[in-house]
Amino acid sequence: MKRVYNFSAGPAVLPEEVLQQAADEMLDYQGCGMSVMEMSHRSKVYDTIIKEAEQDLRDLLQIPDNYKVLFLQGGASLLFATIPMNLMKNRKAGYIITGQWAKKAAAEAKMYGEVVELASSADETFSYIPDCSDLDITEDMDYVYICENNTIYGTKFKKLPNTKGKTLVADVSSCFLSEPMDVSKYGVIYAGVQKNVGPAGTQIVIIREDLISDDVLPYTPTMMRFKTHAENDSLYNTPPCYGIYICGLVFKWLKKNGGLTAMQKRNEEKAKILYDYLDQSELFRGTVRKEDRSLMNVPFVTDNQELDAKFVAEAKAAGFENLKGHRSVGGMRASIYNAMPKEGVEALVAFMKKFEEENK
Repeated sequence: MKRVYNFSAGPAVLPEEVLQQAADEMLDYQGCGMSVMEMSHRSKVYDTIIKEAEQDLRDLLQIPDNYKVLFLQGGASLLFATIPMNLMKNRKAGYIITGQWAKKAAAEAKMYGEVVELASSADETFSYIPDCSDLDITEDMDYVYICENNTIYGTKFKKLPNTKGKTLVADVSSCFLSEPMDVSKYGVIYAGVQKNVGPAGTQIVIIREDLISDDVLPYTPTMMRFKTHAENDSLYNTPPCYGIYICGLVFKWLKKNGGLTAMQKRNEEKAKILYDYLDQSELFRGTVRKEDRSLMNVPFVTDNQELDAKFVAEAKAAGFENLKGHRSVGGMRASIYNAMPKEGVEALVAFMKKFEEENK
């Protein structure tokens, strides 16, 4: 069996070692006689799986004791509403708009209160991160919201905004666990896991305990209250059991491979191979301001739509999958998450060089 190089933005490539272990344990998880897909989330076996997953995640990110880790379901987009429902005490929040997902989150929050657009990079098709060192943050704002890595546009906050003491909420879906992060600088960190950690359908929320309370907006559903899940250790209802199990295997794979510092070094090496080629190519060019480039998502174009389409088609035939850019921007995008091997990026660049030579 030959596996392709999968550059999908999500659901995305997972470590082969993890997939192999999941396959080996599919019918019989560690001698219990059944699959993780079949076991009760109230069983002792599953309790060990979810508790180990949480502890491994805490170890990887060095999460302080005053933060809760929640394994939820519904995808990151459900958090667009959950965040304001739980945190908008004054019905006012500041949003920094750096791409489609921040834009969607802001639109959702407007249903619950006033949303102030503190900064935006929409003027240049979200190809940079705006200066967030002195934002017009008012005393009555409940929180400041960012999408830290922009999957579609390939930008990344290298420096967090100055929130002037206000709670920082960050969607980190496409950069989660790609490098170390200081959890204490955030009030809420959340991620849909289907980009860098596990299968679609699971979301992880890391939230400071003082932000968890009964003081939520009226009509907030029980299932969308952070307190519901915090008080029940993510087991209020049946969680996405198999997704959490895979996440747990990925956490162990990360620890085995040197943790997040080692992963950052590896990701920087991979991204440099691709960006260095784009910077000297006469056919392809990157679309993001250099200082704001993401290590995870690399958009690029030829400035010729027909040539872009030809490249995507020929790349697919050569075993490079999912290189077509998001439908809203076109062009190409290579997502090079943790599990993408360096050889995959090297092979892609070799193919791009060949294509450039043939299409000058």
